[in-house]
Amino acid sequence: MKPKIFVSFDYEHDKHYKFLLEAWNANKEFDLVFDDYSSEEINSNNIGRIKAALTNKIKESTHVLVISGGHTNTPHRNRSLIGHVNWINFESYQAVSYKKRIAVIKINFLSQIPTTLVGAKYSTANSFTHQNIINAINQAPFIF
Repeated sequence: MKPKIFVSFDYEHDKHYKFLLEAWNANKEFDLVFDDYSSEEINSNNIGRIKAALTNKIKESTHVLVISGGHTNTPHRNRSLIGHVNWINFESYQAVSYKKRIAVIKINFLSQIPTTLVGAKYSTANSFTHQNIINAINQAPFIF
């Protein structure tokens, strides 16, 4: 059974990594196969509506894959309404709250994990490669 993966990432800075995941998933030559439960861009300025939509997508998923880049913990201008420093941290918090299997893919070795994952259980990959991502997804711990 294919994992149902919600991908958490910084759209402004790291969307090309998400697009690469989608391309690998669509290409039969690659072993990366998953159902993408990520949210399409939510056309709303209502933070509550965005939070609800993201939470529903995370609840429907089996895994949350966090693409961790240079802006993973950069404060968002609406952080007080989001309730976390930014959307990645909100999504990571929801993943922990709903006991999802979490894999963190660092774009490079220096990338930070979301602060909301400190103390949580997750697998990690220290570079964004096809095999590292497959391994991190498969090794993401079950949370009970």
